[in-house]
Amino acid sequence: MLRMLQAHGLDAGPTQRPLLAGAAAGAAAAIPAIAVLVPFGSLDALSQAAGVSPVITSLACGALMTVGGVLYGWLFRRAANDPRGGWLFGLSFGFVLWMLGPIPLLQWLPKQPILLGYPSAGLLLGQLLWGLALGAVFPVVHRRFHVTLDDGSSAGSRRAGPEAAAQTKLLRSLPSSKRPS
Repeated sequence: MLRMLQAHGLDAGPTQRPLLAGAAAGAAAAIPAIAVLVPFGSLDALSQAAGVSPVITSLACGALMTVGGVLYGWLFRRAANDPRGGWLFGLSFGFVLWMLGPIPLLQWLPKQPILLGYPSAGLLLGQLLWGLALGAVFPVVHRRFHVTLDDGSSAGSRRAGPEAAAQTKLLRSLPSSKRPS
């Protein structure tokens, strides 16, 4: 089985960037997830427990969800790019991360559980929404970061940086200047 997977390219090649796409998709998916955490009071409960402002708590949640997106791209590699099944991968991944992260850290390890009632339900719903959005957004974001083999450019974007300087098609003509005699 492993030989078949290696032969058909389960690993992402040099033209694919699943970690970068995962980071961008995780950050984009964090926006609706944090929007769910606010009305349920999950961010307020977390900020009171940590002793910081809710803005810092939301930024920390966004950063952790971005890291979760990188983990998603690393774990699922090519399978994360599936536009039909990506939402299911993302939803299940969001649930697994909810079970492995917030539950042990916020409910079991402290003497008193940090999140109870609505804030706890909001955290579950926020994590599920994050996973759903991550799985739905990842294929779209991944297409933007994918480098084609034809010309080496990113699909759907212009070239920039050192590669753009080497292209003669992008050179602009300079105004003619006459040399003094």
